[in-house]
Amino acid sequence: MLTLFHWFASLPLALLHALGAFLGWVTYLLSPTYRRRMAANAAQAGLSPAQWKPAIASAGRMVMELPFLWMRKPDEPILPRVRFEGEALLGAALARGKGVLLLTPHMGCFEVAAQAIAERFGATRPITVLYRPARKPWLRELVKTSRERPQLYAAPASLSGVRQMIRALRKGEMVGLLPDQVPPEGMGVWAPFFGREAYTMTLATRLVQQTGAELLLTWVERLPRGAGYVQRFFPFPEPLPQDGQAAAEAINRAMEGLIRQCPQQYLWGYHRYKTPRAQAAADEVSA
Repeated sequence: MLTLFHWFASLPLALLHALGAFLGWVTYLLSPTYRRRMAANAAQAGLSPAQWKPAIASAGRMVMELPFLWMRKPDEPILPRVRFEGEALLGAALARGKGVLLLTPHMGCFEVAAQAIAERFGATRPITVLYRPARKPWLRELVKTSRERPQLYAAPASLSGVRQMIRALRKGEMVGLLPDQVPPEGMGVWAPFFGREAYTMTLATRLVQQTGAELLLTWVERLPRGAGYVQRFFPFPEPLPQDGQAAAEAINRAMEGLIRQCPQQYLWGYHRYKTPRAQAAADEVSA
């Protein structure tokens, strides 16, 4: 499997995206469950088929670009392929000396987001990203090592990972989260997401409250025909409430706002409304 990953990584990005679009449609047509979930989630957001069906091919492109993003040599930068919009927001936040928490949904190429930030700002402020370890041993090691690049560190979705992120923020560094990811049972609250209750992580709120970090939004648009990416930065649209429930609702609203900018590249097939997996709640992280 690793040999196949390396082979795909050698292909042009435009070809990977073309193969991915085909893969996305094949998966959609062969899986009734996936097909129903995509349609139901998009309908919950009030979208017409014309608005969300491009996301079928987009999901495949996301999968097929992973070998390029994960297996690329450390000395091959991603920055030449990325154009920033609103990066002054991040630069100004870092200049104030606080840690910065960056939130992005499962939209566009979120794998590029941390890599580009690490290359642009990592020399002075590294970034740590949360990831969920894969269940298969060979894939678990691949995911961890491939996501860790110069000035980019991976923190597992565990108590030790949370502590790692807190330390990074207290040192004035950056942390990246995907807050539309369903957390384990006991690590979130039920909050509206496009009008339907979804189990929503409270981790982002706890990180801000315990470290005084600034909160920013970002997402990366995938350009057509392998032309590269555009990474955009936005301020959080409202003051983050201190109450965990209200804060989760505010974060969901912020994610909805980003997703509506480009519903064609959101992962509507993600099981956002599932019941969280049972797991003993992590101990409260001490300040």
